[in-house]
Amino acid sequence: GFFRSYAVEVDVKDASNATCLYAKWMMRFLIKYETNSSDYKNTTLNLSSSVTHNGSVCGNDTQAALLAVQFGGGHSWSINFTKTNETYQGDFITFTYNTNDTAVFPDAKRKGPITIVVKDTMRPVQLNNVFVCHNTDSLEAENVTQIFWNVTVQAFVQNGTIGQKESRCRADTPTSAPTVLPTTANVTTASTTTLSPAPTTAPKPVENPDTGNYSLKSGNKTCLLATLGLQLNVSQDKPLLININPKTTSADGACGNTTATLKLNDGNSTLIGF
Repeated sequence: GFFRSYAVEVDVKDASNATCLYAKWMMRFLIKYETNSSDYKNTTLNLSSSVTHNGSVCGNDTQAALLAVQFGGGHSWSINFTKTNETYQGDFITFTYNTNDTAVFPDAKRKGPITIVVKDTMRPVQLNNVFVCHNTDSLEAENVTQIFWNVTVQAFVQNGTIGQKESRCRADTPTSAPTVLPTTANVTTASTTTLSPAPTTAPKPVENPDTGNYSLKSGNKTCLLATLGLQLNVSQDKPLLININPKTTSADGACGNTTATLKLNDGNSTLIGF
C-alpha cells in the first residue's frame, strides 16, 4: 500500500550557525507486534507532520555525527556518521517505537518503547559530496521493515555549504529495466536505428500482467490466498505502466484473528502491501 507519509528536512547548525549536517528524506515503518490475544498484527508507522530533531550532533574528526528525529507518540529514529580523511558513511541506525501509542498499536501485549539497532549498509561517500537515493530502500530486523526513499543527506558539511556533486545509490543507477518508485521512477529507453525514416506509430501498449499465486501460512494451514495479476500505473511527467512479474516476486506477511497483511516484494526495490 502507498500510505501517507511526510518528508523530513533537518538542517543542523554548528556554533557559528553554519550548516554542518543536512538531510531530507521520506520513510515509513512496517511493524509486526503481538497482541493481548497472543496473535500477531501488522501495522504501519508513518512520520507525522510534526518532527523534532533534538540530540542531533555535527560531529568532527574524533566524534561521530548524529542525525536524530522524534515523532508521533514517543517514536524516534537516528543514524550516526563517521568519517575518514576522504569519506563519510552511516554506521548504525537506531529505531525506537512506543507500543503505548494505541493509535498505531491497539491491544499491544508488550507495552513501552522497543529499540532496535541495525548496521547501516550505506557505502562510503566522498567528503563534500551529497548522498542521493530516490529509489526505495529497506532494512529488515526484529519484525520491523524500515523503508526509505527520496533521500538527500550530507554529513560533515564543509564551510557551511552543501556540496554540488552527488553520490548516487546503487538503486538509482540505470538498469535494463525500470524501477518503480513511490513518487518517481528511473526509466531506460532503447532506440532503433533505421536506414530510412519510419512512419510515426503509436507506442506499443503494455500487455496484461501475468497472474501470480501468493499465499501465507499460519502454522501448517494456509490462512491467506491471493491469485492476481498486478500492474502499477505511476503518475508523473511521463506516465509509466509496470507489470509485476510473479516469477520474481516473493510473498510475506501475517494473518491475525481479524486482519491479514500480504507483502509482495519484486526484488527490484518495489514493496507493495495489502
